[in-house]
Amino acid sequence: MLNLGFVSAILADYDLNGVLKFASEHKFTCVELMCWPSSSADTRRYAGVTHIDVDNLNVDQIHSLTRLYGISISGLGYYPNPLDPNPEQAEFYREHIKKIIRAAAKLGVPVVNTFIGRNPSLNISENLKLYAEHWPAIVKVAEENNVKIGIENCPMWFTDDEWPGGKNLATTPAIWDRMFEIIPSRILGLNYDPSHLIFQMMDEVKPIYDYRDRLHHIHLKDVKIYRDKLNRVGIMANPLEYHSPK
Repeated sequence: MLNLGFVSAILADYDLNGVLKFASEHKFTCVELMCWPSSSADTRRYAGVTHIDVDNLNVDQIHSLTRLYGISISGLGYYPNPLDPNPEQAEFYREHIKKIIRAAAKLGVPVVNTFIGRNPSLNISENLKLYAEHWPAIVKVAEENNVKIGIENCPMWFTDDEWPGGKNLATTPAIWDRMFEIIPSRILGLNYDPSHLIFQMMDEVKPIYDYRDRLHHIHLKDVKIYRDKLNRVGIMANPLEYHSPK
């Protein structure tokens, strides 16, 4: 049986107690808790939310609250751009991911969910070189702590500043295969969201079978494609010009 939960970023104005209380009252069984650094806010929608501050981790308090409300933590989430064109910013993001992995181990949480990141101005091959340079160190920390990494497959192309390549490399099965060839560790997998394949005009069901051993976490939501808009602007337009996440 799968456990049904939600991403705590949707309750940005709640504290951890409020999030877990809400989950319990509405019959959820788990929550993915956001772990953005409190010192580094992000104004993007659903970003910059901190329900667990890994720099000031209180394991006993968190365990007390999860026991009180009967809610498990499905994963810890943090979704920056670890391959940001600004090298200092990218390094900050990668180091915070490592902190979250170590926090997950202390909390007994099985997976940390994030993005691979991407330099939007570089092509896929160039970004795979960046991935090969920077991601092995993150995976090594995950292996040392026996915590899985779930990479969400969202292209992160919703605003014009994310043009032309988006801010996340891990968007298609072809790219996932290259990622897993470069870093074969089974600790690295997907936080799979089928809706992101739909607006790319791809089969959203087949990867569930093809990557069943790499599905470390699931984001499940709907998406609406407006065919009349797509027929006018085409798939090379900003995706929000022809589709809407639901």
